[in-house]
Amino acid sequence: MEPKGNLFEKLKVCILVPTFNNAKTLAPLIRELLTYEAHIIVINDGSTDETEKILRQFPEIHILSYAPNRGKGFALRRGFRAAVEQGYEYVISIDSDGQHFAKDLPVFLHALEKNTGALIIGSRNMDQSSVPAKSSFGHRFSNFWYRVETGITLPDTQSGYRLYPVARLQSMKFFTRRFEFEIEVIVRAAWKDIPVISVPVSVYYAPPGERVSHFRPFADFTRISILNTFLVFISFIYIMPRNFLRLLFVKQKWKDVFIDKIFDSAQSQERKSLSVALGICMGIMPIWGFQLITAVFLAVLLRLNKGLVIVFANISIPPMIPLIIYASYRVGALWMPGSAHAVSMTKFLSLSAIRYNFKQYLVGSVSLALFAGGAAGLITYVLLRVFSKKNRVVV
Repeated sequence: MEPKGNLFEKLKVCILVPTFNNAKTLAPLIRELLTYEAHIIVINDGSTDETEKILRQFPEIHILSYAPNRGKGFALRRGFRAAVEQGYEYVISIDSDGQHFAKDLPVFLHALEKNTGALIIGSRNMDQSSVPAKSSFGHRFSNFWYRVETGITLPDTQSGYRLYPVARLQSMKFFTRRFEFEIEVIVRAAWKDIPVISVPVSVYYAPPGERVSHFRPFADFTRISILNTFLVFISFIYIMPRNFLRLLFVKQKWKDVFIDKIFDSAQSQERKSLSVALGICMGIMPIWGFQLITAVFLAVLLRLNKGLVIVFANISIPPMIPLIIYASYRVGALWMPGSAHAVSMTKFLSLSAIRYNFKQYLVGSVSLALFAGGAAGLITYVLLRVFSKKNRVVV
């Protein structure tokens, strides 16, 4: 058997156990964790049961206690700070409700050896019959919004069994204190370019009536929903454009990026054509100020090429705005032959001119967006087919 304590010391990892009123399962968990000869920090988050008495049985662990209960996120943040102060660069957090097993600790350590600096989430098997329906729904809900906010697909974003790179997180200021913190931290870690990966772990769901859960469906789900709304907004208006600009100007020349996006062999010609069509369509749609946000949201939702969508959504750059407005009025006139107003293409034709016969502009801009998007997508598809035939190697 490999020495269990070696990797903990070598990688500067300790174990963090946030707990609140889990007296029945806490002692067995600590005994199991102690067999791994790792430093253990227990955060007693204002427990009112026998927790304090149980913890006194283990003088070899580091205990932080406070009252009243402040929430799991607050407990984790206190534990992070304590770990950093004691010289650790990583913590493995494990819930104290008996759901997780200490036997999976080496899984995190071996994954960390191959992925230095990563945030590693223990992925549970959520297809078991013992998984509560509300947990299964929350699992799918959380995974979906995490992919929208970061572009990363993970199998289990709700697992509390995690390895956190606390040395890399200490410069970040977090805002949440309860269960929603576990969403905030993995989203913002991804935004900070910290790799977020998963490893398979075991899970045990106690029969109904035996497992103690402090998750309050209405209050905590509301907090998580509000947080996701905020994170999606920040992602669309700042993170995604920032990442694209980095790709465009930092890592490569813009031409190379564009060619890579167009000729990415991992994506079908149809999907790339739809991405161009969506970008053009949303760039013309009469939702000024929200065009790029909506385009990126739809690209994520439909799993299209976000790079292409962002590039072509920028058809509405300032020099193009007068032309788009003029064309929208002209197309609108086709639908309103009896009441259309004539407009001239001048330098004064700008966003402020939209109020001039707004109905004509609205009808025309939607029509123009759909037509231009469809035409651009079709042209892109034809060109991709032509180039693919020219580049095809016949063996």
